[in-house]
Order: sequence, then structure tokens, then C-alpha cells
Amino acid sequence: MTDTYLNLVNAGFTKKLAKQLGLPRPAVLRRYRPGAPLVPGPVLVLHDDASSSDADALAAQLLDWDLDVRRHAPGDERYGAVVVVLTEVGGPEALSTPLLALGPVLKRLTPGGRVVTVSRPASSAASPAVAAARQGVDGVLRSVAKELRGGATGNGVVVAEGVPVGAPSVVGALHFLLSGRSAFVDGQLVQVTSGAGALPGDWDRPLEGTVAVVTGAARGIGAAIARVLARDGATVVAVDVPAAGDALAKVANEVRGSALQLDITADDAAARILEHVRSRHGRLDVVVHNAGITRDKLLANMTAEKWDPVVAVNVGAPLRITEELLAAGALGEGSRVVCLASTSGIAGNRGQTNYAASKAGVVGFVAASAPALAEVGGTINAVAPGFIETDMTARIPFATRELARRFNSLQQGGQPVDVAETIAFLASPQAAGISGETLRVCGQNMVGR
Repeated sequence: MTDTYLNLVNAGFTKKLAKQLGLPRPAVLRRYRPGAPLVPGPVLVLHDDASSSDADALAAQLLDWDLDVRRHAPGDERYGAVVVVLTEVGGPEALSTPLLALGPVLKRLTPGGRVVTVSRPASSAASPAVAAARQGVDGVLRSVAKELRGGATGNGVVVAEGVPVGAPSVVGALHFLLSGRSAFVDGQLVQVTSGAGALPGDWDRPLEGTVAVVTGAARGIGAAIARVLARDGATVVAVDVPAAGDALAKVANEVRGSALQLDITADDAAARILEHVRSRHGRLDVVVHNAGITRDKLLANMTAEKWDPVVAVNVGAPLRITEELLAAGALGEGSRVVCLASTSGIAGNRGQTNYAASKAGVVGFVAASAPALAEVGGTINAVAPGFIETDMTARIPFATRELARRFNSLQQGGQPVDVAETIAFLASPQAAGISGETLRVCGQNMVGR
């Protein structure tokens, strides 16, 4: 679906007119393109005094990516990104110097620039003062993200106590958040809880040699997921209902994978997935539970016919299939399970009590399943899209659709590829230290989190 307003305010006479009238001007986002620079300009690394050694380590990593790294900010230079390292901050007063140094630089971020904080969780702080400072970083990051313009985003990496900043998932999260792959991820904090994982030999094809199952792959977000996973090197098994057979075959052929027509709510769904994967591809590395349906109605008018299928498809099937694959030993070392949640399951949405229940259920299921996946050397996470431009959102009434598009920090809807890029990151080897988390792809809501 095309955002006509975004196109108008970014081209020709209408761009000039919108600027003169002071109209909102959502930017064209910087998305991933093979061969494009990781960051569109120099990267400035800031830190408090206590975090200097971690800042040095991350600056060295940035240099390994052939980036132009600066440690001080002259008054006239433009920057593609700023990394603010606050891992050892000792109290709230220590935030002043690095964050006030960040302020003037924000005006000199290039379009599509990035601000990334690196910090530790408040929950593991040794004192109330340290906890206050660490929680303060979270508040600063979310607020800065709402101040940025020109398609720039602000996100954070929160590194568990004892995990070095050079751990694969810290480095991997930093790479993802600096890149165009994270275009519609804004105001979010990626929690790295362990030092597990490995960096890819090729950052453009981190899934080389893996086999990934994607449910609901015939169209929309599911088709985008299949394409991005295949682009990143995975062999894709595209799964959808028999009624979508033609579209499913088209996607599978496009990505040079295989198609499996299947109702995921069937009792033998997990067994059929496993049989197909083992007979065609010999292994299973990634499972993406994308399939989902809506049956919207106010709760006062809700019926079992509208409630039960939504819960069955959106959370019941992923829960059962994951448990059965685990029991069958199909998920092992390096396995990744990624589920589709929704911001409706986090914040709620009028007329979607059934959908919100199912998607909130996904968040709970993912968090509770992380220990079981960890036992076999795998991870499980969720991605929660906000307003994404799909055929489904195209059916929303015009006024409601426009409000939903503009009511985030980036002032636009996301694209299916934005969800797919985040899923591909969580499916990658460098994300092994991230599990049980839900990462929002929503452009950051303007009010609240």
C-alpha cells in the first residue's frame, strides 16, 4: 500500500509547499541495500568517565567495520551515528557530561542517522544511585528518539551484568541498530542477557546454510519474511493454508525454497512440518510463527465464532508446534524461534480484545519458553509490529488509517520488510544472547512507550 502523503511531501513543488505551510513531513527512511554503507557518515562515540574502556572496545569494533570513528565532536561536522556508552555509570550526576555533549550533535545527524546507547540493566545495579542512572539512560533514549528528525532513530542495547560489550549479541545488536535494517525500530531497548553466539563471516548473509520455516508465507509480512531470510542465505520452507496454494507456490519459487500447504491448527501440523523439512532439507534451524488472523468486534458483540479461531491460529498453534518440535528434538544448538506479536497485545486496541489476547499471549509464551530453548542451545523471541502498510491495513477507514500512520515518531507506517529485517536479525547467529524478549517494530508511539 502506498503512502501518498509521504510521497507528496518529499518531491517537487508539493515538498516546498509542505515546508512553507509547516505541515508534517515524514522522511523517506534509510533501509538496507546490499553494498550500501552501514552508516551514512562518521560515527561519534561518547561516554562517561567510568565507561571509557568499554567505549574503547566498541570504537575498535566500529573501526573493524571500516567506519570513520570520532571521539570528539567539532562544531560543524555532520555525523551518521552517535554511540553513547554508559555501561559503568556510577550515579545520575554522571549522565550530565556525555548527554549534554550529545545534544548539539543531534542537529548535525545526517538523514537516516542513528543514536544508540549502550548501558546495563537497572535491575542488577549494586546501589540505588547506579539503578537511578541506568534507568535514567532508558528514559533519555526514549525521549531522544522522539526528538529526532529526518528519518533518524534512537535505540539502546542493554547488556546484562558480566557480559562484555564485545560479546557477539552486543556487537550484533549494535550492527543491526546502526544499519538500514532497523529503519522502523525506534525508541526500543534490546536486552542482551548472555555472551553466547558467534559473529557471521558475512554480515550480508548471516543465515547462510540454515533452513527456516515461515508460516503464513503466501503474502504480506510472511512473504517479506521469506524473501529477507532467503536473501540472508537461508533455505526457506514457506507454509500457508491450501486456499493460498497458488500465492504460496509463487513465493516459494521466488526464494528457491519449498512450499508446504498446511493448516497450522491441525493436530498433526508439527509432525508434517518436521517430516517435510527432514525429507527435503535434512534439518531445521529457524521457525518463524508469522501466520495470524483477525476477527474484530467490540467485546460486547463478540462471539465464540470470532474469538476462538483468532486465539487458535495466533497463539495456540505456535505454542503447540514449538512444544512438539522441542519434544521431538528438532530444535537444538543454534535454533531460533521467532513469533509475531503485535503492539495491540501490548497497548490494546478498540474492537480487538480477541486479537490483543492472542498477541499478548504470544509475549507471555515467548518469555516463559526461553529457558526450555536455552537448555537445547536455542532462543525464542517475538517481534511486535505497529502500523504496517499491508493489504489488511489498506482496508482501515481513511481517517483512522492516516492517524495510525502519523502517530509515531517517524510519522509513517512501516513496510513488511521492516518486520522481516528484525526477524532476520533475531534468527541470526549473532543474536544468540537475546532470548525471551519482544522487540517492537512500530516507529515508536508518540505517547507512552
